[in-house]
Amino acid sequence: MSVSRDTIVAILLLAFCGVLWYASYDIEITSYGTMPSSVWPRIIIVATAVFSALLLLKSLSSHDDAPVEEASSEPFFRRYRNAAIIYALFLLFLLTLPTLGMHLGGALFVFLSLTALGRPSPKLIALHAAIAVISIGAMWSIFTFGLRVILPQGEILPI
Repeated sequence: MSVSRDTIVAILLLAFCGVLWYASYDIEITSYGTMPSSVWPRIIIVATAVFSALLLLKSLSSHDDAPVEEASSEPFFRRYRNAAIIYALFLLFLLTLPTLGMHLGGALFVFLSLTALGRPSPKLIALHAAIAVISIGAMWSIFTFGLRVILPQGEILPI
């Protein structure tokens, strides 16, 4: 019986979540918040741990005896094209954050990500624009009204 890559990744992710959980006890406790500073990081850690555990269970319950796939002869960039595009777009988002702000920059990031990864047709481009505006608007509403966090403003559209 061989161990699959999914099993190894799930175990590493669970170990990483354990390290992060332990490190969350070192988060500074502030006096100006309504809840401890460690609440949101721990929620993310728990969600990641739950999904990692599900991946581990799925990989262990899989009875696929197929041989491990050979390394692809495909060039590195072609194989990881989508990931490289998203990392490049996120870097561009971070670099333009002082100018565009979270609203325009975030909407542009979501729109370009969806368009780059999908098929750019006029109908889908309109859908991508709608998804970008709605998702960034919802995110802004949650942070502004629910969490009382002011998001970075840009020079172009100070809101």
